[in-house]
Amino acid sequence: MRIYRAQRPRSAADKGCALTIGNFDGVHRGHQAMLALLTNEARHRGLRSCVMTFEPHPRDWFAQKAGKPELAPLRIAPLRDKLAELQRCGVDDVVLMRFDDRLASLSPTDFIDRVLCQGLNARYVLVGDDFRFGAKRAGDYALLDEQGSAKGFDVARMMSYEVHGLRVSSSAVREALAAGDMAQAARLIGRPYSISGHVVHGRKLGRDLGFRTLNLRFPSHRPAARGIFVVQVHGLTDQPLAGVASLGVRPTIEDAGRVLLEVHCLDWPAGLALDAGYARILQVDLLHKLHDERKYDGLDALVAGIAQDVVDARAWWAAR
Repeated sequence: MRIYRAQRPRSAADKGCALTIGNFDGVHRGHQAMLALLTNEARHRGLRSCVMTFEPHPRDWFAQKAGKPELAPLRIAPLRDKLAELQRCGVDDVVLMRFDDRLASLSPTDFIDRVLCQGLNARYVLVGDDFRFGAKRAGDYALLDEQGSAKGFDVARMMSYEVHGLRVSSSAVREALAAGDMAQAARLIGRPYSISGHVVHGRKLGRDLGFRTLNLRFPSHRPAARGIFVVQVHGLTDQPLAGVASLGVRPTIEDAGRVLLEVHCLDWPAGLALDAGYARILQVDLLHKLHDERKYDGLDALVAGIAQDVVDARAWWAAR
């Protein structure tokens, strides 16, 4: 999969692309169905399949501009995970658009001319049933279809995807994660909810407290999930490892607003060096929520709380 900024490179041999547009936060089952349709259509037309997505999230940008960061959507997945899932879905190209004043101010017709036609050479455009675009969200499917007929690209619309009567959306995934319903989140996503990233050095406090942790940074200060979780860790050994993890701001220690995923493996593999995790890219599946973050009254209470979390995580695994 090729990743570009702002536009795809053009050449005399370029036939254009089959394109879809969206944030794709979480790459849930609705996204997966749309991407399957896109890649199939691209193959039939002899085109490369292309996803145009945005960083930052447009709603995040508008919230910051209004001075109301609390209105930004909760983030389901880091960019790394989004790109990995898009690749897994068979997408050929991803164009990362920086959402800024220039992009936000484009009229719908300018967006079509400058971005879709000149920048991407789109020959087929697939959008969702609620797709809006251009300044003040003035553009809709009808305008896109009309402009496509005039400018030589086909337009298609995919209706909502449902699971057991529930419309699958990033908002529904966020609601499930916020409620700690990891089983429902997995049903909507089609896989366990997971976070991946490099293991980074921390303050080594967990080691001092008797619970060595692997620390992964979460890039947003507003993660969709928070709390203490039973987890499964991929990337340390050939087999996944059972663990317990905290996702949040560590209120007992610092609460500096920086979000960390701190993972404690229940049983460290024999023969694996204790510092073997550093700089590795791990994937951590969040399988079951034990409780919300807690601010303990001192380190002794924190140690007792972590010890109980370990007991509860072992009990959850034993029940399976």
